[in-house]
Amino acid sequence: MDSILVIIALSLAIASVINIFLTKFSISHIIGYIITGTIVSNIFDFNGSENLHSLDLIGEFGIVFLMFTIGLEMSFAKLDKLKKLIFVNGFIQVAFSSIIIYVAAFYIFSLGATASIIVALSFSLSSTAIVLPYLKKSKDIVTPYGEKSVAILVFQDLAVIPILLLLSFLSNNELSVTDVLLNTLLYATGIIIFMFTLGKKLITWLLHFSSNARMEELFLSSVFTIVLGASLIAHEVGFTYSLGAFIAGMIIAETKFHIKVESDIASYKDLLLGAFFFSIGTKIDFSYFMMNLHWVLGLLVAVMLVKALVIYVLMIKQANKSDSIKSAIALCQVGEFSFAIFALALNQNIITEELGSFLILITVLSMIITPFMVNNIYKIASIFVVEFFESDKIDSVSATNHTIVCGYTTLGRIVAKELADRGVTFLIISDNLQHVLLARKRGFNAYFGHLDKLPVLESLKVDQTSSIIITVNSLKNKQIICESVLEYYPNANLVVKVNSIEEKITLSEIAIKSFVHAEQETAALLVKQSMSLGSFKE
Repeated sequence: MDSILVIIALSLAIASVINIFLTKFSISHIIGYIITGTIVSNIFDFNGSENLHSLDLIGEFGIVFLMFTIGLEMSFAKLDKLKKLIFVNGFIQVAFSSIIIYVAAFYIFSLGATASIIVALSFSLSSTAIVLPYLKKSKDIVTPYGEKSVAILVFQDLAVIPILLLLSFLSNNELSVTDVLLNTLLYATGIIIFMFTLGKKLITWLLHFSSNARMEELFLSSVFTIVLGASLIAHEVGFTYSLGAFIAGMIIAETKFHIKVESDIASYKDLLLGAFFFSIGTKIDFSYFMMNLHWVLGLLVAVMLVKALVIYVLMIKQANKSDSIKSAIALCQVGEFSFAIFALALNQNIITEELGSFLILITVLSMIITPFMVNNIYKIASIFVVEFFESDKIDSVSATNHTIVCGYTTLGRIVAKELADRGVTFLIISDNLQHVLLARKRGFNAYFGHLDKLPVLESLKVDQTSSIIITVNSLKNKQIICESVLEYYPNANLVVKVNSIEEKITLSEIAIKSFVHAEQETAALLVKQSMSLGSFKE
């Protein structure tokens, strides 16, 4: 017992230090857990140990809870809304990537048919855990390339279930390929029908009952019961744990409890996922990695190029060159679900330990370099083409004696409409890409960038403006923008909205031509309106 506690304490300490370091380089915490597993495995000589079975089991339920949370995102309404992007683009990407990789694995590297199928399917998947958070954080999720990338990721997440089911049947040597495919389809259909009829009623009743009890621990225990129960039922009838959890998530996604359920299990899911990736790390043989480094790097580059090419060719038929390139960069890596596929294949002796270690190394390296690629996706794409969606990259405007509206929140939208109604020549600048896209959709000249940057000031011809209206809310942003504008063009006519007297006093040291106090102006209009109504009554 003491030795186990020492291992757990050391693992947590190492994981914390590594992840703090990796965070500075925007590298996923997944890599930190994998590296921790490798380090601890070599310190305590885990390789080949049978005592890792319990850890593998705990780790497997990390994937179970990940699939459950993905199921929560897969409501039928969302799938229906993006069905063309998801099912057409997603299927084509997975299918063509798998076919090309299978041909290479089977004919060039002489792997068996079963092993080649596993390699092809696993390498066709990308990393939802890394790419999706980046798209949300950068707001690229609302861009055309972001929307198409998310749709492909959604299909890949859905495809994991039949892939894992397929592995279960591939481990049965007595079945032909036709039998495998037929059984996969029939059994999957059967369990889905069961879960969405009787299972759905039971899940809805349990959540409703526990919610009415108004006890957080009871609600949480009900969620765990649903996840584990659905997983165990699926496993008992010959499927993977993940299938049951995923379907349970989809059922709950159709109820009013899905947001609460997702927030309640978030920390537990991350902890179990950490255990899963730690267990993956224990399977990495560092000496084997160094001896085969050239093969690992070579095949990694080959796989990423194949996927990037497939995605680019798919996207270029529906989007411009820039969106196609960025989609290819965002999705060319090998994703975390490959680990689940390799783990299941190893446990069922479908692939050899040596091949499994080799495939895991390729996936780990792929996920290590992915954060660097997605965080610099515009710089990489700009090698081939530069376009509107790159922040602060603005072509010089032709307007003169124009008005600039900085910010496009509610106030900015009202200002823009008033200017348009009065026939004033104006343009909009915002650092919120979603706002820029909305403004352009409404027919306004809007640009994505920061008004405190010199290239933006030059491109928007700030020195030739009639006025600049600042509608942003943050006091710090107002200070930075106004100081930058006046440093570039001291005679700028700045009109700034302030929210309080204190804010006006703070900004009074800057040579701002005009302040508009939001609350005072609103109060004056209220009084004026009240008095006019009173006069009308008399």
